[in-house]
Amino acid sequence: MNLTINSLPKVSFKAAAAAYTQPSQQPQPMPQAKQDTFEKADKTQTKTPEYSKSSVTSAPKYSAPDYTQTDIFYINDNHGRIGNMARIYSAKKFYDSQSKSSSADKLVLAAGDISAGADLHIVQAANTYMNGLGVDATSDGNHEYDANPPEIAESKKGAKFKSLGMNLQIPKGNPLDGVIEKSFVIEKNGHKYAIIGLAPPDLHERIRDNDSRKQIGVDDFEKTLKDVQTKIDEYKQQKINKVILLSHCGLAKDQRLAQETSGIDIIIGGHTHDLLEGIQEGKNLLYSKSNEPVIITQAGKDGEYFGDLKITWDDEKGIIVKAQNNVTPSSNFKRNRVLKGVFDHILGKPEYLGEIKSATGPTKNRLIDPNPNAFFIMDAVRHEFDTDLALINVGNIRGFFEAGPLDSRQVFEVVPLKNSMVKIKLTEKEVVDSLKNGAKSFINPGNKPSIVIPSGLKYTVTRNGEIKSATFIDKSGKEIPIDINNPDPNKIYTVATDDFFASGGDNLISNKVEKGEIDEKFDFDKDKLTCDYIKKLNAPIEIKDDGRIRVID
Repeated sequence: MNLTINSLPKVSFKAAAAAYTQPSQQPQPMPQAKQDTFEKADKTQTKTPEYSKSSVTSAPKYSAPDYTQTDIFYINDNHGRIGNMARIYSAKKFYDSQSKSSSADKLVLAAGDISAGADLHIVQAANTYMNGLGVDATSDGNHEYDANPPEIAESKKGAKFKSLGMNLQIPKGNPLDGVIEKSFVIEKNGHKYAIIGLAPPDLHERIRDNDSRKQIGVDDFEKTLKDVQTKIDEYKQQKINKVILLSHCGLAKDQRLAQETSGIDIIIGGHTHDLLEGIQEGKNLLYSKSNEPVIITQAGKDGEYFGDLKITWDDEKGIIVKAQNNVTPSSNFKRNRVLKGVFDHILGKPEYLGEIKSATGPTKNRLIDPNPNAFFIMDAVRHEFDTDLALINVGNIRGFFEAGPLDSRQVFEVVPLKNSMVKIKLTEKEVVDSLKNGAKSFINPGNKPSIVIPSGLKYTVTRNGEIKSATFIDKSGKEIPIDINNPDPNKIYTVATDDFFASGGDNLISNKVEKGEIDEKFDFDKDKLTCDYIKKLNAPIEIKDDGRIRVID
């Protein structure tokens, strides 16, 4: 069997969208792109489609009964980033306008973490956004479980899309029982597609210590592999041979799903924030146990990108014979004004706070790079709570500040997760241990869990994940060295953080929530403290790297 792949890295969406405009019968040529053809032995000697000789990127000529075309618009890991949601909404409107004459089956799919945090207003905004996009189904990510089951169930009532999580164990009588489905079949133009959804296997590690964490179980991955295969086999018996998996399991596990099962055709992924541009054999073009192609894709993080996957199938066998994957920056589009107005209605209009004089922009690797945006946030937290230290995992910081006017919505986009702030006490040993646990991110797969961002502390770390030195900076500015090899187990620091960090999230510290070692808890997050701090400053703000985290070879 010949599988033809059109790889379109960094193509403009305008060019990509040109492929949707088709005459009544024959598909128009795809936009110019590098084409790679990969051949695998076809054990059944199936006849392959005939391709046009006029252009290497032309769509296949086929008889309608023999081949089916499918266009999939997909998103993942938007993390409640309202601004980028409004941009993707504009892109989808453009996509729709360009594809009106296309006879292809159209699907809109998501792979989880579209929302973020426990703020139900953000959840409502995310659901409104997905309804507007026309999302058919989404897998549930970890951030869909930042809230508690009754709240999650209530938020799903207005959703026009399916929420899927085959590997979730939801007890009978739980508010989410019957709300989260395992899989379903959707029909487009007489063609049936089986859609299966998977939540993250590490769900409990990725959410705070709440009722969702206590009540919702997650299957181990080996069981999930078997259950997915069983479900696919059931669909095959029903003559449904086009199978799409929505997975919030991460790329490595998606690759295993592709290669250790038989029958999956497409995996729309998330969780690991990979940007999979085009199609590369061995990475996101793999082959199943039955030697059939499986395409994996993922559109990065924070709504910075969205995807458009074009598929041509052997309709009888349900095997992909041609594919094209376009991944496009959402920044190419302006924020949709109508959706922005809807968001303002749901969330309230943002409050003007002041001016950013200078800023550093985003980091290259958000999980291990020193982050001046996070420094500023933590300084605000420490100042407002008047504690010895403020600590947070840098993965909690999802955006960055830009020079110019600053409002409360922009602050929220930097810290969108909406946890609850807490005050705790940590020994010097616990503080050093948290730094060491975070430093392992330099050598862990995917740079997880992330380094620790402090205020009131500076430290040096190697790229091999070793803490070399640490210094406490008291409220007067005095620097007091810490013996990292023999930290004092009796010296106590007051610490401001959030309930994710305090509950042992990312395994950076022990679970203080479970132990009942929370001094105070507050019903607001870092964004409120940051806004209050900025207003008190009443002066232009400089976001800069002050060297509090030094990374050495």
